[in-house]
Amino acid sequence: QVQLVESGGGSVQAGGSLRLSCSVSGVNVSSRCMGWFRQRPGKNREGVAQLNSDGRTVIHDRVEDRFAISKDNAKNALYLQMNSLKPEDTGIYTCAAGGETCRGGYWPHWGQGTQVTVSS
Repeated sequence: QVQLVESGGGSVQAGGSLRLSCSVSGVNVSSRCMGWFRQRPGKNREGVAQLNSDGRTVIHDRVEDRFAISKDNAKNALYLQMNSLKPEDTGIYTCAAGGETCRGGYWPHWGQGTQVTVSS
């Protein structure tokens, strides 16, 4: 009964900001590796950021100066703050829950994704 539901996607102008939310049920975000992924047009799905169960975050160097991942244990929710958005950030953003650690690259639970469109 694990379910992840993204929200907060939409259309923004280049340079704008957007905050994505992921409501999680069935697993505790405090005890799992959590992550955000995206698939841009014509590209393979790629990791954006991950939040380890020990609290450490890893953000892909492509977006590390602009994006941040966080969580709210009380709400059992995951967030992705995206600033200084660029047209090339356009894509479908998906949250995922992994195992207790992020060491194995195993992501058994996925949300449905939310569209982010950045206009120039």
